[in-house]
Amino acid sequence: MENLTPPPLTVLDKYHGQDFQGLYTGTVRVTGGEAKHGRASGIVRSDDGNLDLNLRLPEALGGPGGGTNPEQLIAAGYAACFHGALTLIAARNNIALVNAAVDASVTFGRDPVDGMYMLTADIRIHLPGVDRAIAEQLVRSTERVCPYAKMARHGMVNVVALYVDPPETEGVGPE
Repeated sequence: MENLTPPPLTVLDKYHGQDFQGLYTGTVRVTGGEAKHGRASGIVRSDDGNLDLNLRLPEALGGPGGGTNPEQLIAAGYAACFHGALTLIAARNNIALVNAAVDASVTFGRDPVDGMYMLTADIRIHLPGVDRAIAEQLVRSTERVCPYAKMARHGMVNVVALYVDPPETEGVGPE
């Protein structure tokens, strides 16, 4: 088994460029599965093969359950990102964290503005043994640098575009 280590503290050094500087892109594809509906019976796979999950509509939304769902995936990403940023900030400030944990709950519900749907997130940080004032400052500092917290606060740049696969042509081409 390989020795896992956190990233270097230099990842907290400020970037002074004019444009967004991409460092890593995670890519997944969702297909509809049996019900031809990504949320109800979808399959999500990452391009590197490390993620391969069945998506299922939760029982609370009238589905069968038995698989993960988008809210759990967002909650997992948010909690992991916040925990990572928190531990780096604590290390940079020589604050020992023992058994730090981040719980994230993402709720799918009705949007009172347009009558459709929206998400809310509830992030709870557990820092046993850390003085409350120090813990509060760590959480505030983490909120300023965690990309998920920034996304929740400011939204995110996104592009939604239709990609049309070229038509498959049978019998066309060199013999």
